[in-house]
Order: sequence, then structure tokens, then C-alpha cells
Amino acid sequence: MRRKVLGVTLAVVATVAATFAGAGAASAAPPPPSPIPNSTPGWLGHATKGGPANGAVSARVYLAPAGGMDSLSALATAVSTPGSAQYRKFLSAAQYHATFDAPQATVDAVTSWLQGAGLKTTVDPSHRYVDVKGGVGNANKAFGVTISNYTHDGLTVQSPDGPASAPAALAGAVIAVDGLDTTPSLVEPKTQKPAPPDGGFRNSPICGTTYGSANPGNLATPDGTVLPAFDGKMLPYSPCGYTGPQLRNAYEAGLTGGYDGTGVTVAITDAYASPTVEADANKYATDTGDKPFAAGQFSQNVPNAYTNVNSNKSNHQCGMAGWYGEETLDVEAVHAMAPGANIRYYAGKSCMDPDLLDTFTRINDENVANIVTNSWGGTGDVVKPSLLLAYQTAFLQGAAQGISYLFSSGDDGDNVAKIGSAQTDYPASDPYVTAVGGTSTAITDAGITGETGWQTSKYVLKDGAWSQSTDFLYGGGGGYSSNIAEPQYQKDAGIVSPNGGRAVPDVSMDGDPTTGMLVGQTQTFTGAAAYDTYRIGGTSLASPLFAGITALKIQANGGTGLGLLNPTIYGTHGQGFHDVTGAGIDEGAIRVDYANGLDATGGYVYSVRTFNGATSTQTVGTGWDTETGWGSARAGWVQ
Repeated sequence: MRRKVLGVTLAVVATVAATFAGAGAASAAPPPPSPIPNSTPGWLGHATKGGPANGAVSARVYLAPAGGMDSLSALATAVSTPGSAQYRKFLSAAQYHATFDAPQATVDAVTSWLQGAGLKTTVDPSHRYVDVKGGVGNANKAFGVTISNYTHDGLTVQSPDGPASAPAALAGAVIAVDGLDTTPSLVEPKTQKPAPPDGGFRNSPICGTTYGSANPGNLATPDGTVLPAFDGKMLPYSPCGYTGPQLRNAYEAGLTGGYDGTGVTVAITDAYASPTVEADANKYATDTGDKPFAAGQFSQNVPNAYTNVNSNKSNHQCGMAGWYGEETLDVEAVHAMAPGANIRYYAGKSCMDPDLLDTFTRINDENVANIVTNSWGGTGDVVKPSLLLAYQTAFLQGAAQGISYLFSSGDDGDNVAKIGSAQTDYPASDPYVTAVGGTSTAITDAGITGETGWQTSKYVLKDGAWSQSTDFLYGGGGGYSSNIAEPQYQKDAGIVSPNGGRAVPDVSMDGDPTTGMLVGQTQTFTGAAAYDTYRIGGTSLASPLFAGITALKIQANGGTGLGLLNPTIYGTHGQGFHDVTGAGIDEGAIRVDYANGLDATGGYVYSVRTFNGATSTQTVGTGWDTETGWGSARAGWVQ
């Protein structure tokens, strides 16, 4: 389910103020149309062009906020930066719209232009965009393009042959257009959970209740297999999965004041909505020693219908059931870290970018959430260029209103093994969100006793010895964006970007599935639905863990939001975070899995998963680094 927009390169966007110039003198020649930023498909250079398109066009024309993107960015930064005269003087949703919605005169001018070409228009109530529908000929006339049929990257689409344009008088008012290129853009959950074809999965019982509590010396293999030393040392079995009490004891140790997130609302976004999520989360909490949700503590905001629900990537289907596990993890991880916080889940009607963007519109306009965790994204800095400014406008509106946006940094390390070049993932690489990377974390009854970056190689048992089968299996995303410029807050903190790009991640939490969280979910086992538990990881775990502990910080700061977190994190050089340097943890752990993912009837599979042994351009070191950012949050982040 990675984004299907191969070959796209995002330009670092520089927008102008949204001004509307009046018509010139009647005798003057009309100025030439103005290109709409980022409207040229990035894949055109390697596509095969067919004949003229003749299908319908459904597009969205995005309008600049009043005053322009620069003005909105300046305000969002000011209200989020300690020491600023505007610090924490956030806007309400009504104040945001009164200040930044595109003026009616601009909307009228845009609709007049589009309707003049024969397109039907529908205006967003908050003037964010104008939806248009019509024939290809109408779109060609309106946008000054020729829409043709193309094939690229295994897809057949219709698309313009170059940049779309708008009347010169609307040059600053129209910042993007999406939909002229029909290439679909999908995102994927950032989870790591093995699963057999029918979707169900269980841990084998050969695992530790805490890190290092079980090893081949005190827990024999179930089938008599003899496990050798790894690099001269006998490694422990992986933990069975950390629970809420264990995670709080690890990350929140030493916290005073009794903070549990009460009065704070954490928003979660994913595609679709699991019908059993609240019941599963309540059973999981009760079974692991926590309290279930109180009445009204968990709520949902869902669309009327869902699309692209099947599991068929070639036909751009998202796989509804696969997203249920993501939502379950997110809800249970936030509740584990902040058991008093309200959780409001916002479902996208599919895993398509525009549908996930719609969740942000609902979050910002409802304005009840203080922080938003998003455990999904694309592989690499790959998003339709036309959607970049739409994403950024949503993040900036959130920051202006005091809402913090978090994104998982990805599970493919530097992406070299997956796509052949070092790239960060988007939206995590956006400068207006906090990117949360992953660690391999040893949690015992004493708390965190060891921690390193998560970059895993896999070894399997062969002829009585451990033999490497995969150099890079998975790992927390990070590095330097090739498309998004390094923000000022990183430059001011002394982060030296070798290519001038945004550095990722900002912070990190446990993400390695070998040291992951135990979750409980109703799954399908050989055709029957049943509740069971399993260990899961990925930066999909790291982001909600960080959202949970940040909910405590918001509570400690009076219950109002903090906006964009990065100016605070970088301005203090990671104060309140534990600098992850790789100390106190083994080279890896032994995984004992059911061969069929369900039970012992199919036998067992033995492997070693290293913690920081994969070859990568990422490194762990003192201070900020490309594997763990400033490190993992501790009680000092809260108080």
C-alpha cells in the first residue's frame, strides 16, 4: 500500500501572498496565464504517452489562505515558539477561519474563471478549495493544458502534458490543483506484525515477560532445538510484548503530580474504523492491569461510507481489515501512556491521500483535540506535488490553533533497501509536524535498562549456527529529505544537513517489533473471529507512545495545546529526552515464532533479530542523530 506515485520529486515550495489584482486598462493586452505551482506530474519523464483523453475530469483547486502561506506559517511558528510575544496565543477555529479563509472576492473570481470554461464548481464552506467537474475539453480550456492518456509504473492514467495555469490575476490565490493527473496516491500503516494469509496472528509462548527474563538457559525450546550463541554470546528471547504498566514505568518513572492525561484529547487518524476497537481496548486494559475507558472517554468521527476496502494493491485497494490492527495499536498505546486522556478517533474513508487529508479538516474544525498521532505515510518523499500545500495548510491551521501533529517516521530505515536511494518518508518529513522514529528498547522491572537505534538484520538457524538471511529487514525511518528544505529551528539548533534538507526524526520511542508492545485485538482465525494478543512494533507504535506522554505534558501545562512541538524540542536541544547512544542492550534477541502464525501444529521458526546491526546510512550518536533524533521522552519532557 505504498504510495503509487513513483518518480515524483517535490519541489521545495515557495508561495507568494494571496493577492488579487484588478483588471488592467481596457486597451492593454491581457497578461499571460500564470503556472499553478507543482502541477506538473513528476513521472512524465518516464511515461509513455497515448492518445488524447476523453473521460470526465474531477479536480480540486486549492486556494491560498488569506494573506498567503507565508503569513500563516509565520503565525503558526510564532504561537509555537517559546519566547515569542505570541507564544501560546492560539486561535479558535472560528478565529482561524475569520483570519485565513480565502476572501469571497477570490472565491467568486475563481469560480467565474472555472465556470467560464464550462466546469461545474462546488466551493468548500471554509474556502479551502473549489471542486470542479466536467469534460476533458472543459478542463483543457480552463487550465491551459492538453490532457492525454499515459502509462507509467504499471498504471494507466490521464494527465496534463505540463503545468496547469490560472489567470494571471489569480496567480497568488490558486496554490495547487489536484485530480487532473489521475494517478492514485495511497498511504500505508507503519506497523510490523507477521500475519498468515487469513489475517490472524499469535505469539508463541517462548518469550519473556520483561526484557532478558527468558533465555535458552531457563526456558527450553518447545521442540528440543539447540540454540547456539550469537557472536560468542547467548542472547535472550524477545519479550512477549510490553504492557501499559510496563511502558509507563519505563518512560514516566520519576514523574510527580499524578499526571495521567486527564482533560487532554488525543486524536488518532487511520483509514477505516474497526468495529471492535473499544471492546478490544477495554479487554486489553483490564487483562493487563489497567482501567478500561470511562463512559465517553473514547469517541469516533467517521465518514458515512468507505471506499477501496479490498486488499488488492494492483487495483489501488487499501485492505480495510489490515488497517484495523493499526487503529487498535494506536488506541491501546495512547491509553497505555495516558490512561486519563480522552481519545477521539477520526477515520478516513480510504487510504488515499485526499481521504486522510479530510480527517485533518475535521480535526482542525472541531478543535477538540490537543495532539494528533498519525501512524501512516508513504515510502520516500513521494506525494503528489499538488497535495503538498494541502497537507501543509492543514498542519499550519492545527499549529495556529494549538494542535500538535505527530507522524511515524517510517519502517524502512533510509529507504535504500526498498527504493534504491536514501530518502525520508512524507508526511513525517514535513517541517510542520513532529517525526517520531523508533528504538530497540530493553524494559525490565527497573525500567529502561538499555536502548539503541532500531535497524534490524535477520539471522536464521542453519546447520546448528546462525546464518544471516537479510542484511536489512526493517528499521526506523530517518535521514535528510531530498525535497523539503531544512527548517530554521533545526539550523538554529546546529543540525548540519549535508544536502540542505529537513532532518528526520525529531524524537523516538520504542518501535522495534522484537521489543514491541503487547496488544489485544479481535482477529480472524481460520474463518472465526476471536480476541487474542500479540506483540507488534514499528514507528506506528512510537508515534502513539509519544502522543501519550505528550498528553501528560499538555496536562501539566494547564491543559491547553502546545502547537508545533519542534521549536521547543530543538530550542532546548532535546531537554527532557534520553539521548539514545546504544548502551545497555544486547546485539539482538532470539525470536521463536509459530511457523503458521497461529499455533504449534506447524512447528516453530527460530531467528535472531539484531537491534542496530543493519547496514544503513543512519547512525546513533551523542546528541541529535538520524536514527533517534534527540532521543526518547522521559519525565523531564512532561515537567
